[in-house]
Amino acid sequence: MSTLAAARGTMSVAAHLGEARTRAVRAAAALLIGLVAGFVLSDPILTVLRAPIEEIALTRTASLNYDSVTGAFDLKLKIAMFAAIVLSSPAWLYQLTAFVSPGLTSREKRYTYGFFSAGLVLFAAGCLMGFQLFPHMVEVLTGFAPAEDSTILTATYYVDFVMRFVLATGIAFVLPVFLVLLNALGVLSAATLARSWRLVVVAIVLFSAMVTPSADVLSMVFVAAPMAVLYGAALLITRAHDRRAQRRTGGSVPRESLSIALKETAPCLD
Repeated sequence: MSTLAAARGTMSVAAHLGEARTRAVRAAAALLIGLVAGFVLSDPILTVLRAPIEEIALTRTASLNYDSVTGAFDLKLKIAMFAAIVLSSPAWLYQLTAFVSPGLTSREKRYTYGFFSAGLVLFAAGCLMGFQLFPHMVEVLTGFAPAEDSTILTATYYVDFVMRFVLATGIAFVLPVFLVLLNALGVLSAATLARSWRLVVVAIVLFSAMVTPSADVLSMVFVAAPMAVLYGAALLITRAHDRRAQRRTGGSVPRESLSIALKETAPCLD
């Protein structure tokens, strides 16, 4: 695709396919580099993941076990693939964003790249918090076993459990960005977010309780507080955006608010 065509946001079908192939090759190259890096770092990563099991082993029998001859290699490859997706995510997400950006207006491009940057930062922060919390979570969950019993964990299942927990925490931190994006697209208003704050607080508390199943409230607060702050920030941003949009339209009622008002007044009209 030529620079002029990209600037105008137009291209032929052949150029569109060529652009898709170029972006896909670059994304695949980033994933391949991340896979090599992940394979090299798989042993240090497994050492970090094994630390809670070693703590448990100080008081009773506990270990990671492999259920097949190729189990150790399969686990190493799985860790490498997960690390590749995470490490190369800025590259392949950028390629995906750059592929669709020629069809966007300048305003939409600013929103897209802004959400892209904020989402990456928050996802990394959420994953980091997940890595900080998972040892405590493993200790609490395995603590339900009697002291005279042994804790023998299948390595593949254990790594899957930790990776999913870390990924869920990262995604939870990105949800406020998704709310702001829906507001920018005109799908969700700040008024709706403000009315739903009670449900959101309950959802945050339940999520925090599930990812930190411990008796102390402090661990739950460490998870719930950042999520509540992020929701509050999303509410402030969406409210400022709605006010600007209302000034641009001369103070007209947003579509979502208008539809809600019509539904509320419908019984009176009957």
